Amino acid sequence: MASNRIEGLIQHLQTTEEELSAEIDCMLEEKRQQFHYTVHRGRVTFERNWRELQRRYRQGLLRYVLGAPLRHILTAPVIYAMIVPIALVDLCITLYQQICFRAYRIPRVKRGDYIVIDRHQLPYLNAIEKLNCVYCGYGNGVMGYAREIVARTEQYWCPIKHARRVRGMHLRTGLFFEYGDAEAYREGLKQLRRRWDEEPDL
Repeated sequence: MASNRIEGLIQHLQTTEEELSAEIDCMLEEKRQQFHYTVHRGRVTFERNWRELQRRYRQGLLRYVLGAPLRHILTAPVIYAMIVPIALVDLCITLYQQICFRAYRIPRVKRGDYIVIDRHQLPYLNAIEKLNCVYCGYGNGVMGYAREIVARTEQYWCPIKHARRVRGMHLRTGLFFEYGDAEAYREGLKQLRRRWDEEPDL
């Protein structure tokens, strides 16, 4: 049956993701050794000689600004203006989960697992590049954080697959009931609302 095969593929994908996560951890450790840095409580520390070597690649602010394409300069205010809606999403989605997830007994999403700000610690970046990296890390982190909160909400309230293919589905969709399977939905909804241990691990 097609649905059984899809469920099998989803389980295989989740297993593969766990293996991939372990490989990424190993690769990160190799990169730490290769580029001579350690990470402790979110703080990156480079070996002294390596830090000095990296500083040689830093581009001065004046040279950086004067060498920037005009389109970058003209669109920068539009990009930076997006901090307002992004921060608003961050605030609203955090308040939402603090209130509603407690009421529904849904495990809360750890914000720090998604919003990682560390690239500003690279010695070869100038002040503008560091600001850009902080902004991108925050913006993308908020989107990932919000997506997981919304995915858990969907699993609680409407865990039904769509009738047609949807691009970019979150992994929790694999747990959902088939479109049109009324019996499975009515019989399994309460149980699915307790299956929070099966989290995507990317």
